[in-house]
Amino acid sequence: MQFDLVDLRLFAAIADEGSITAGAARAGLALPSASARVRGMEQALGTALLERQRRGVRPTSAGLALAHHARLLLEQVERMRGELREHARGGLRGQVRLLSNTAALEEYLPDALAGWLAANPGVDVELEERPSHEVAPAIAQGRADAGVLSDLAGVGGLETYPFRMDRLVLAVPRGHGLAGARKAAFAEVLSEDFVGLARGSALAEHLAWQAARLGRRLAPRIRLRGFDAICRMVEKGVGLAVVPQTAARRARRVMDIRLVRLTDAWALRRLVICVRRLDALPLHARRLVEHLAASGEAAG
Repeated sequence: MQFDLVDLRLFAAIADEGSITAGAARAGLALPSASARVRGMEQALGTALLERQRRGVRPTSAGLALAHHARLLLEQVERMRGELREHARGGLRGQVRLLSNTAALEEYLPDALAGWLAANPGVDVELEERPSHEVAPAIAQGRADAGVLSDLAGVGGLETYPFRMDRLVLAVPRGHGLAGARKAAFAEVLSEDFVGLARGSALAEHLAWQAARLGRRLAPRIRLRGFDAICRMVEKGVGLAVVPQTAARRARRVMDIRLVRLTDAWALRRLVICVRRLDALPLHARRLVEHLAASGEAAG
């Protein structure tokens, strides 16, 4: 059998996306070409690699094995390219796939990444938002180079590096019954109206899960993208919101809102960077992870 790098990159993308169409788009191929390549791989192996379902595809056991080895080979090729290009062109080159939960993506990563990316113009970052509980499995399976998540989600078997401490607080409007309170439990406020993040955001899923654990359902009156927009709705009395303390404090400078500390253990989270093995990453990815870890140390 003979698979080229395009085949391997395509199949890894299809396995990650759960869709031939989305995998083809990520690999930069037209759908007919991608479908033909998948059929060619299946014919060469003499076995099915994908199970076609009503919504997308799922790798068979043979497909899972191929995706695993494809990611390892692609990672090695990317590492080779990055290191050789650094020597040949006088700087790092390559792409880093980074997964992150909402708090890190919105509040901490922009500043941490901006200076490094400006200083390394040959490196691109594919940054994708995921709930914390999905980040570690994706890294363990080789579907991304590194991830930022809450350590409460579990990071067994991965190398981790401290990044930031993140506290979730309750934002309430002036005049609300809780405006003068110093603290509250999540269970105590679930009967209130809420303003939330857009469906699919990592923090929205996290809060929905915490409500479900209490036997309740969190149904925001409106969902928005961005903490500033959420806090603006809170200021106008639309509802309460659970947001990172950093975002709430920033909003409080220009909006008339109050902050109430959540007493739930999950509201205080240690954000960490996780990788399978730092020394196995391509040089450009390793340097980025080292930079993020150093920024965490500097933040104290």
